[in-house]
Amino acid sequence: MTHTPHRLEVENISVAYGDKTVLQNLSFQVPHGARIAVVGPNGAGKSTLFKALVGLLPLQSGQIVIHGKTLGHHKDCVAYIPQREEVDWRFPVTVNDVVMMGRFNTRGWFARPNRDDREVVKRSLEEMKISELSYVSISDLSGGQQQRVFLARAIAQEPHILLMDEPFNGVDVTTQEATINLLDHLRARQVTAIISTHDLNLAATRFETVLLINKTLVAYGPAQEVLTQENLLKAFGSSLLIMENGSMLVDECCEPE
Repeated sequence: MTHTPHRLEVENISVAYGDKTVLQNLSFQVPHGARIAVVGPNGAGKSTLFKALVGLLPLQSGQIVIHGKTLGHHKDCVAYIPQREEVDWRFPVTVNDVVMMGRFNTRGWFARPNRDDREVVKRSLEEMKISELSYVSISDLSGGQQQRVFLARAIAQEPHILLMDEPFNGVDVTTQEATINLLDHLRARQVTAIISTHDLNLAATRFETVLLINKTLVAYGPAQEVLTQENLLKAFGSSLLIMENGSMLVDECCEPE
């Protein structure tokens, strides 16, 4: 394959936990500045995909290419926001400390923050409207506030690609809208955003492109072409509920783990 700069390319990757394959022969390409919703049932490999994209999980096979270079040649161009349930919020750090972590790849872990770092952190806090929480411990924040802190940290990193794993789970409507607004701002800056979600309506209405997976690729492309009854039945099976008005919901309690 001829690689094109300023693009994310996932080429036939397989990822496993021990002897259990979670992703198999997954391939897709994301143009620079795109906004992608990743959809699939629990256990489909969405979180695994994100961890592979930042090098937290090794590939069994295939490769990931960013800006024409294989994964590992990039210092700070990918920002990753995990699910809130994966974070130990009891860790004794302030909001400002967490957001400053977004600058570590720029200045190193042991260097003192300089004026530019402090300015970037200040702007990031302001953008997410949490400046007044700067010196509050993260353990004292609500779920929505914690999400805004991680969004501010991602902004401070000044990434080319932003990965967000289920950012709309367990947060209030105001934080959901703040997240969508941030994605709009990032698109204006040509930042690629890849977000996993269980909300099919959100994926259909707020994202032009959808990646539908269940351990391998089911469909990828414009939302109206991907989120069809046929494709969703392939991905979700019996956990997909067809409503009388034609809309489709996922019965999450019945999704395979």
